[in-house]
Amino acid sequence: MQDTFGKGKLKPSQYSALGLAYIGDGVYDLIIRTIVLDLGNGKVKNFHRMTSNIVKAESQAKVVNAILDSLTDEEMAIFKHGRNAKSATSAKNASITDYRIATGFEALIGYLYLSHEMDRAMELVKEGLTKTELLPYTLS
Repeated sequence: MQDTFGKGKLKPSQYSALGLAYIGDGVYDLIIRTIVLDLGNGKVKNFHRMTSNIVKAESQAKVVNAILDSLTDEEMAIFKHGRNAKSATSAKNASITDYRIATGFEALIGYLYLSHEMDRAMELVKEGLTKTELLPYTLS
């Protein structure tokens, strides 16, 4: 996308933690929507229900806890930076702890996306989804 629309003025490491989480939220949502849609034709309502269950803060916290040992030192630092960021908003249906962990995860996904490391982001998402069994089938 950056090749088409132009490179940003900032390096990924220069964005705020919440800025990284903002883009990471969209990227993670797109990954999960793609996986859910790949299950086959069905009702959009069912796709939405499955996606919402996986992208909610509580589920993201489970994914993070499943992959923490796989994070590099740099990735762990980015995750912690996002987790510890002070947000003006809070989750409607999640604990503060899960919400902060999810924000850290989204910041990490955003950082990897902006760093052109989508293969690594996909690897971490796949590992987390597999270990937590959040999907109704096994990722091959």
